[in-house]
Amino acid sequence: MRRLKQLVGRTIACTKDQNFLHGLENIEGVVSKVLSVMMVLVTIAAVFDLGVFLAQELWNELSSPNHTRFSEVLFKIFGLFLNILIALEILENITAYLKKHVIQVELVIVTSLIAVARKIIILDLSKTSGIEIIGLGVAILSLSVGYWIIRRVNLKQDHS
Repeated sequence: MRRLKQLVGRTIACTKDQNFLHGLENIEGVVSKVLSVMMVLVTIAAVFDLGVFLAQELWNELSSPNHTRFSEVLFKIFGLFLNILIALEILENITAYLKKHVIQVELVIVTSLIAVARKIIILDLSKTSGIEIIGLGVAILSLSVGYWIIRRVNLKQDHS
């Protein structure tokens, strides 16, 4: 019976605002750390994949030079490089969150700009509709304006 009272007492203590918020902060910290480890693994796998792809394509190019095919492969290589940069930016977002416990909007916008740039670089214009190109243009414009506003506000706060 005494143990049941202790359990009820602890349960009630956990539901108090301060204790509950502290528990949530602990969970956020654990999740952030797990995400960062997973992102490191994804980044390492992406670098390895890029290395294998580069080796295979260079070997194929040396075996039978076909410059039209190489230009297609070049876009895939650029896409893989940008995938790694996006992964690094996401890792930086997670790291910044772990340090300050705040999502830094500027980093998120930069990551988004890289992702849209990747999409444009690997875009196959023969398979893309005009509305998709307009959508990408609007996305770039919106993200750029958002970045400019955030950057300007951050600079004003730094000088204050």
